[in-house]
Amino acid sequence: MVSTTALEPDERIARLSTASVRRVLEPEELFDWSSLGTGQVIGDELLTTRGLDLELDNATRARLSREEVAAMLQMGIRFEAILNSGFALQIADAPDVRDPRITYMLHEIAEETRHQRAFIRLVEQLEPRGRNPIAGTVVERVIQFQVRRYLSMPALLMVLVLAGEEIPDLLQKMAAEHPDTDPLVAAVNRYHRQEESRHLSFARATMPELFAHAGRFERLQIRFVAPLVIRGLFEMFVHPGVYAAVGLPGWKTWRAVNRTAERVAVRHAATRNILADLLATGVLRRGRVPWGWRRLCGVDRSGEPVGSDVPLPVAV
Repeated sequence: MVSTTALEPDERIARLSTASVRRVLEPEELFDWSSLGTGQVIGDELLTTRGLDLELDNATRARLSREEVAAMLQMGIRFEAILNSGFALQIADAPDVRDPRITYMLHEIAEETRHQRAFIRLVEQLEPRGRNPIAGTVVERVIQFQVRRYLSMPALLMVLVLAGEEIPDLLQKMAAEHPDTDPLVAAVNRYHRQEESRHLSFARATMPELFAHAGRFERLQIRFVAPLVIRGLFEMFVHPGVYAAVGLPGWKTWRAVNRTAERVAVRHAATRNILADLLATGVLRRGRVPWGWRRLCGVDRSGEPVGSDVPLPVAV
């Protein structure tokens, strides 16, 4: 059997399309959406407050677990909408729609919309109460403006796609493999991860050619701005409104959570996969990893981990 890593990009991408055709998974047919438990849906070790000295009763931990999972799902829904928008723009601008990249983008859009439907169904069952405090503010409008700019930069968008795939992949792996995760939550996480592996393969296959065609401004954005954006993405997966919904001070708790050694260890583990992808595809170089990427991932100039992180709740 020929290794897919030894194939030319066109053939690798065509094989990804073939795999997508062979396995179409409709979330409405896969899951019993009424089977979600009424209590805590992820274990105490997976809660973002794990590194804080908080005395939370059982009911509060149960509500916090549902708020956290719902917040991450809602972030996933919105991020995948951005991905779909970026692919749609590239399809609209494509000089030749026969390109296998176009076909696979259409497969990925279809898969992402199925994931979004699954996430919406799960959010409905979780019944979150928390409201993101930046919703409807000037900050949100600035973010939306920047997102629209990124849609016109294919290489930068693909870096953010890697972030939007790699970070949830780790979070969902931990949830799916932890014994205290609700069975429905675990099943939805496994479902999402099996298709996301193809999406990561597509991103890795196309990243070098997109970067080769990127202009100086876009390359500077990848080197110096992308790590700041990715850190903000990671930290807002669970927004301050989640903590306010269970009676904790929202922004204060959110800031404290993102400074804990436990949460930093999760960030490092998730973002080092992104950095590894960029190093492997030649977008960044060992020995010259920019400061922002080093700070995001907890690595040195060569991309090697600096210091030792606390262990994750689940081995990865």
